[in-house]
Amino acid sequence: MYEKLDRKELNLPDTVFIRDIETRVFQAIVLQCLAKIEGVGFLEGNLFDSLLGREVERVKGIHVEQDQDQHSVEVRVEINIAYGMSIPEKAEEVQSKIVEEISRWSGLHVASVHVIFKDLMAPQRSEKPEAMAGSTIVEETF
Repeated sequence: MYEKLDRKELNLPDTVFIRDIETRVFQAIVLQCLAKIEGVGFLEGNLFDSLLGREVERVKGIHVEQDQDQHSVEVRVEINIAYGMSIPEKAEEVQSKIVEEISRWSGLHVASVHVIFKDLMAPQRSEKPEAMAGSTIVEETF
């Protein structure tokens, strides 16, 4: 009644493997990169909350677009820079670290990293003059 089928005659479709990575994962990777770079700061938000994964959707200044067809990611980062730092050198440092970390952790190609410097941070005062020993120095962003 039933003939024995030869498996070679059957054409089975290839298995499709899908991997989705949410934007907040990329934001957390970028935050980790920026935390390691001296002289740059975030636009807003609490660094510790962001690093611990709390309310990462509210991180301002980190925008990620994924291209599923090309298996690539485009990143736009808006940051502040400390007064006196070389903007071209910091841009290159930020870009290379972001590319390295995202590629390593996600396995995706980073097509572009667009760094936008939004504001200057006041220079840090590491030493207090003796005349001001009793007063407090307040750092501010301008």
